[in-house]
Amino acid sequence: MTIPAQQRGAAAFLQALTGSAPVETHISAVFAGPNNVYKLKKAVRLSFLDFTALQTRRDMARREFELNRVAAPEIYRGVQAVVHTGDGGLRLAPADAADAIDYVVHMARIPPGDFLDEIVAAGKLTPKLLDALGDCLADLHARLPPLRNTDSVCGMHDIIDGNAQAARAAGLDADRVTEWLSAVRAALDRIAHVLTARTASGHVRRLHGDLHLGNICLWHGKPVAFDMLEFDDALATADVGYDLAFLLMDLEFHAGRAAANRVMNRYVARTGDAGLVATLPCFMSIRAIVRAHVQASRGAAREGARYLSVAVESLRNVPPLLVAIGGLQGTGKTTLARALAPALGRAPGALLLRSDEARKRLFDAHPEQKLGPSSYTPSANARVNTVLLADAATALLAGHATIIDSTFLHEPLRHAAEATARTAACKFVGYWLEAELDTLLDRVAARAGDASDAGPDIVRRAAELDPGRITWHRLPAEDAAECLALARAELPVQDRSAPPPPDGHIEAAQGSLPHV
Repeated sequence: MTIPAQQRGAAAFLQALTGSAPVETHISAVFAGPNNVYKLKKAVRLSFLDFTALQTRRDMARREFELNRVAAPEIYRGVQAVVHTGDGGLRLAPADAADAIDYVVHMARIPPGDFLDEIVAAGKLTPKLLDALGDCLADLHARLPPLRNTDSVCGMHDIIDGNAQAARAAGLDADRVTEWLSAVRAALDRIAHVLTARTASGHVRRLHGDLHLGNICLWHGKPVAFDMLEFDDALATADVGYDLAFLLMDLEFHAGRAAANRVMNRYVARTGDAGLVATLPCFMSIRAIVRAHVQASRGAAREGARYLSVAVESLRNVPPLLVAIGGLQGTGKTTLARALAPALGRAPGALLLRSDEARKRLFDAHPEQKLGPSSYTPSANARVNTVLLADAATALLAGHATIIDSTFLHEPLRHAAEATARTAACKFVGYWLEAELDTLLDRVAARAGDASDAGPDIVRRAAELDPGRITWHRLPAEDAAECLALARAELPVQDRSAPPPPDGHIEAAQGSLPHV
């Protein structure tokens, strides 16, 4: 890739200003200095955009700044013009300068190693960071206004057809692409009514649009999404699940399904949007085909073929099931649930519904924020249980495996969970975890940064209750590994926790591409 001839003077000036050669994508050249970054849009005409006119580059620079001011306000500093000086040189000026020869987006410098693709490649993902990624996307989507006057189904059909054409043109296996096209069209038809309903209920937004790993960074220690797709609002307008799906697919490809599953479940815990699981297999498949033909077109045929396999595999239909995990606080219910979830059901694994997280959401609290006694009244408990069962029914009826993580100390609630599975005509498995009281007291006393508010006093009181007749599988919870092995023996699990073999390194952010 090269800088167009008409922009080489501006590029030379920016390189001298920052002291570095540009990092180029198809549509941009990014000049990174010690503290400042300047992004120059190339004067190029491609099949999906035309930046040859100076006014268009100015408008797109402003549009990029406006969009990213919502997503990454501390990173995006403004738009500046490149103008001539009196002695024949060049300088930066305000964006409204009358004699501009080009325009740049002015950004803060993101430290090397703080991009998410680099973090994943270095093996530095942690559970805390994965939760923060879910928070990042949930918070971003909450700031984007709903768009109800759009046909999200028709738009997805157009995206599918465009990507199939691009995949063939990139040289991907034609028979495999045809297989994918047939399967993804059928998948979209199955969820068409869901997408229509979700549009009406406000789940369609003008999204980030290009949320792969390279377009997320750490800023002051927290994940921030940047480089929102600016050149085509139609491509970036879709169900929020389509934005989430790009991140989940990229995480699964490079870090394994467990990472993707954790981010999905954190996002749902924050938003309460259990219904989005109906969309994820289809959306993840579409996102994978995008990466497949992009990589193939760049000569990375093997990686393109791997992405194509992910696109097909994401659509594999797996019968739903409901797993309920009960027991006293501290028995390790959440630990077991998180270990089981990635290997259950369709992409990207089972939906995990925690009573602790549902309660925090009902009281408008962050998952790790502590609640007082007024949030644990019988009426509050009833509201939490209603939400858990309703969300489980929504996911199961959409064909998605679900795990409910709650104490289930009352027999009627256990019967209600079993009835939820029967209504959805799916398999039910119930686990009852048990451990010595001293063990439980030690565990809850040592907790930090968790959604559970239970302390030793609560555990003691709960231990005095009569849970009634226990018909679920009783599991010894003293040893987490033994508990997991016994639980897995009762389930149709599939090991997708490990990523596929690497094929080179993860590439840095490549810029926006067609049909994303």
